[in-house]
Amino acid sequence: MKTLEERRQRLSLTLLFSGLVFLFLLATMIFVALIILLLVHLGLLHMGDGELRTGTFILIIALTSIVIGTGLSATIGRYPLRPLNNIINAMNRLAAGDFRARLTFQGRLSKLPVVQEVEDSFNKMASELENTELLRSDFINNFSHEFKTPIVSIAGFAKLLRKGDLTEQEEAEYLEIIENEALRLSDMATNVLNLSRVENQTILTDVTEYNLSEQLRACVLLLEDKWTKKNLELILDFKEHTITANAELLKQVWLNLLDNAVKFTTDYGLVEIAVSESADAIAVSVINSGKEIPAESLDRIFQKFYQADESHATEGNGIGLAIVQKIASLHGGHVEVDSREGRTAFTVTLPKESAVGE
Repeated sequence: MKTLEERRQRLSLTLLFSGLVFLFLLATMIFVALIILLLVHLGLLHMGDGELRTGTFILIIALTSIVIGTGLSATIGRYPLRPLNNIINAMNRLAAGDFRARLTFQGRLSKLPVVQEVEDSFNKMASELENTELLRSDFINNFSHEFKTPIVSIAGFAKLLRKGDLTEQEEAEYLEIIENEALRLSDMATNVLNLSRVENQTILTDVTEYNLSEQLRACVLLLEDKWTKKNLELILDFKEHTITANAELLKQVWLNLLDNAVKFTTDYGLVEIAVSESADAIAVSVINSGKEIPAESLDRIFQKFYQADESHATEGNGIGLAIVQKIASLHGGHVEVDSREGRTAFTVTLPKESAVGE
């Protein structure tokens, strides 16, 4: 819904251009009328008397106004329409893939609030498109590298197994590596498919009432191999809670948050899951010890393809948190992050009863 101020600004822009057109036409007619009167006064133009004289006078004014007005419009009209041409040119640059295009209005027109709003909105859109394009390019490069690495490992160890002459211990080790790399590929493909699916979903379906606490415990067990390998301490600080939501989608949320928590916690660190409940909402916090998220990255970590770890020393493709935010939004909830003093907490707040899409 547009605010009263926004409507007022739109109306002021309409009145501005309408006034300019009216003044332009009025000035043209007055100018032509004065010329004709001058010519009559000098005796260079003769007209009949009475009604004929009046009709002829009006006809001459109309025809002359059309001719002169058309010429003046073609010449002078370029100036008030210059901002519109600037917008069209900038939009064409964006359409051609030049996301560095920006709008900058000059002169008195640029001081109008509605013109400043157009400039700010366009430049913000262009900036977001530029950032998204950079992130997309980085994602393609990183994803291609991460996708290729396990494939090369699988092919290499499969070739060694085919050659034979290996001890049972070596065979078991190589098979485990192949299995882990295959699972890694599967996780990456699943994340991409999940992101595509939730991005195209506009309404919430398959909503049921179920035990949220049981789902959280099941997600912890699914990631047991990962957190036991790093000797992490897990604290499950919650009682029994029920929620009405899409269980499959929320499962993706908890798995992504827990996987990130385990991934970024150093060996022998701490991961905690806490749940709090109010009259109409449930908040689930996934907390981990370890390095904080840089302050400059906090506003961007939910963007698609963004990775706060620019060195890419840790696994991941930068889409897990985008999935989390989208799913929370579908449920009418939101996600918050707090990272300081060696502790990072992601809190997902959801209504206890999510609305079902019609």
